[in-house]
Amino acid sequence: MKTLTLTKNKNRFFQGLDFLSYGLEIFAFIGFELLLAYVIEFNLYGYSDFKDYTKFQTVLHWLLTCGVWIFGIWYVVREAAKKSEVDLYKNFKENSLVKGAKEMSVLQWGLLITGTVFCLISTWIDWDGSKVVREFMHHGILFPFQYMYYLVEVAMVLLIIVFGQYAFEKWFKNDKIPYGGILVALTWGLGHWLTKGSLGVGIYTAVGGFVFGGAYLLTNRNIKLSYLFLCIMFIL
Repeated sequence: MKTLTLTKNKNRFFQGLDFLSYGLEIFAFIGFELLLAYVIEFNLYGYSDFKDYTKFQTVLHWLLTCGVWIFGIWYVVREAAKKSEVDLYKNFKENSLVKGAKEMSVLQWGLLITGTVFCLISTWIDWDGSKVVREFMHHGILFPFQYMYYLVEVAMVLLIIVFGQYAFEKWFKNDKIPYGGILVALTWGLGHWLTKGSLGVGIYTAVGGFVFGGAYLLTNRNIKLSYLFLCIMFIL
């Protein structure tokens, strides 16, 4: 299994910086939602609490956020493919779910399932029941838009993991540690701490991000399989 990746015409330190910059660019695109909510929408609607939004405003918020995030995915992945040998579009096309599943060992499956169950149990406890059911009961006809937002968010998180993994592998030459999960814990976790105003939420998100990073390695870096399990862990 090829893990450590070479980047064109640069020494290892600067190669790692390039990959780290891609991950941070994705995180910056995630941060667009803060600009949208607390600057643009606040000035338009006069309030910053998402609970006060009308149904139309809520859907518009999710659509605009997803639109910018999808653009960010396209832009950063294309940039990485042009400037390095990491072409995630090619990875996505050439590696199937079935092939990825067959290539995993029993130990890998055991650890992956354990991590998935851990996330599902913690989500059940946190939501005092099924997250999906509660989201559906709360949002009603808005439910599909909410989960479209989640699906794109998971893709953004996965990209932070991927680029973070490449960056730290460049620097430390070790492909067994979930560096990408650590980067997600520090970025996505910190972001939730600041936006939710709760250290507990930040720690909970950080731990989840670390588990996501482990899942990426356990699936042998198969983008499709990683995305599937991250969706299960985060959305369900």
